[in-house]
Amino acid sequence: MRNLVFIPMYNCAAQIPRVLAQFDDPSVRPWVDTVLCIDNRSTDGTLDAARSALEHCPVPTRVLLRNDDNYGLGGSHKVAIEFARAHGYDMLTVLHGDDQGSITDLVGVLEEGAHADADFLMGARFMPGSRLEGYSTLRTLANRAFNLVFSAVSGTRLHDLGSGLNLMRVDAFADGFHTRFADDLTFNYYLILAVAHRKARLRFFPLEWREDDQISNARLTRMGFQILGLLGRRVISPRRFFGDDHRAHPRAGYPSTEIARWEV
Repeated sequence: MRNLVFIPMYNCAAQIPRVLAQFDDPSVRPWVDTVLCIDNRSTDGTLDAARSALEHCPVPTRVLLRNDDNYGLGGSHKVAIEFARAHGYDMLTVLHGDDQGSITDLVGVLEEGAHADADFLMGARFMPGSRLEGYSTLRTLANRAFNLVFSAVSGTRLHDLGSGLNLMRVDAFADGFHTRFADDLTFNYYLILAVAHRKARLRFFPLEWREDDQISNARLTRMGFQILGLLGRRVISPRRFFGDDHRAHPRAGYPSTEIARWEV
């Protein structure tokens, strides 16, 4: 199993060195072949901080890309998926660059062999065994409510609609179904609905999730209306929902520039 760990970055200069330090853990190394950091046009020192930290990262292959335009979090996912497909990786792990989650939570699941019969292994902040630190009561209640509603609509028990630690089979994206999803922060909501609709093998695992010095790019009220809007479209016409292009600005591609690469 060749596993590519994709780290999306946007204005996380303070956190990205801590994220990359997670790969110093000996238990992590056997499960990671390549670390791919993708900077989505950060306006702080994220790019330089990532470059410096990657130089000392013990993973054999490390790649630092910068998107040629601001594609949003969903757009960065599309860059990573295409990279994984083009370079023959079997698995794509998503680990957000703001240091809210720990890849060791995934390692325990991999050691148990959970990936052998799953297309999508999704970290879940709100299932039994998970631990939340510094997460507000309001956000917790809102997420739990959305999880229940999405579960009812999709007919699948969904313990989380999109945390920052997930493992996905690269060949699950072979037909490009994900390319029509919105490029912004709602990408994961489209993905989880599509995964359930396609009856892909979906499993969740508990994790530890923390908030301390991270800066959220989401506004709870605005995101809430966006989520309700897309869910409404899913209920009204599933055929149209899964066939439409949901991007605000459809693109022919998502080019990026390689800033640096290290190989052992």
